Amino acid sequence: MNAFPAPAKLNLFLHVVGRRPDGYHLLQTVFRFLDYGDTVHIAPRADGDIRLLTPLPGVPEHADLCFRAASLLREHTGCRLGADIRLEKHLPMGGGLGGGSSDAATVLMALNRLWRLDLPRAELQALGLRLGADVPVFVFGRSAFAEGVGERLRAVSLAPASYVVLVPPVQVATATIFSHPGLTRDTPELKIPPLSGGHNDLEPVALVLYPVIGEYLRWLGRYGDARMTGSGACVFAAFAGRAEAEAVFGQRPEGMKGFVADGLDVHPMYDGAGSPAG
Repeated sequence: MNAFPAPAKLNLFLHVVGRRPDGYHLLQTVFRFLDYGDTVHIAPRADGDIRLLTPLPGVPEHADLCFRAASLLREHTGCRLGADIRLEKHLPMGGGLGGGSSDAATVLMALNRLWRLDLPRAELQALGLRLGADVPVFVFGRSAFAEGVGERLRAVSLAPASYVVLVPPVQVATATIFSHPGLTRDTPELKIPPLSGGHNDLEPVALVLYPVIGEYLRWLGRYGDARMTGSGACVFAAFAGRAEAEAVFGQRPEGMKGFVADGLDVHPMYDGAGSPAG
């Protein structure tokens, strides 16, 4: 089988600036990839079947993002090929690191190549949006300032950094956070994207619903500017170099899980994401 990377993402900040009539929230955020994530193993099939060899516990096949991505791409293109998909999962579910979205984007990009479809990047991004608001940025493949529901993307250059990422022992339901009456939905829009600073409007709600996230934030906050990524539960802090991040991570209390990773400005599959027209 062919192995393809599905990196994690961080939201360096996340502002909720409004809400559409259909209920979707309007955001401003900066996405950054990490050199840590899942791996998706894929082998094309000639019979048209799409098979998940490692189904996620509690997730029915029709709801699995890898299966949905492969099915959507096949339906969209009329391709008669299929695929065996084996997911090597490292990113936590309900962690705010974009694991499922990254897996789906990797399936789209990998099958675009393996099935020799040659769809342009923009077309794959549009397909990705049908799967979830975070999928397009992984296909876009660059550190990005995002607006709208996360689909309007502008590449940005970020300073090198290493990150301590901590994984609290809870799974956060994104829909629960966004539907909470205490969520701030009117943060003023930024005209120029900041590459540092900002805050996460989802964090206060997550702390109310999942107090353990606050414990992890307080500990990491002793060493740097700690904040939550996405709708949680994971929290992170940036450091200038890997050695500094590793030193902080090594001091964490017993039982506190997480990892250290370097920021990436370019997705590992960027060059093969779409046809040259993308």
